[in-house]
Amino acid sequence: MNSANVIEIEEPETVETTSGCEVRMPAGLLGFEQIKNFLLIANPAEAPFRWLQVKDNPSLAFVVIEPFFFMPDYSPDIPQQDVNFLGLSSPDDAAVFNIVTVHNSKGATVNLKGPVVINRNTGVGKQVVIANAAQYSVQHPLPVNEAA
Repeated sequence: MNSANVIEIEEPETVETTSGCEVRMPAGLLGFEQIKNFLLIANPAEAPFRWLQVKDNPSLAFVVIEPFFFMPDYSPDIPQQDVNFLGLSSPDDAAVFNIVTVHNSKGATVNLKGPVVINRNTGVGKQVVIANAAQYSVQHPLPVNEAA
């Protein structure tokens, strides 16, 4: 993961946040293992995108998106070890997000191999490498709908 995945933001605007917005990631994110506490922030004006913001450093945040919004057939196979780590009892317990990388004028891509999976009930999350990663890309082009 390179620094292009991190977005420095000036000051967080007042936004409507999702319920259960605090996320504890004991293993951190790949490349950012030292960071454990995040806030998952949703701003209706920026939907379907959300921010996975570092709790102790609001100017550091990752853009994330629920993959099913743009790829309804996305079927990540979460390894059993990660299911156990997250304490997931059923698929409905898992909120799945993918990190978006913005490439200046070349659009944006989404990491489908390493989703961030969050237990909806506990707020514990982990970036996992899915068992069926060979089927997906770390730089899947994000489709863009241009306004007429």
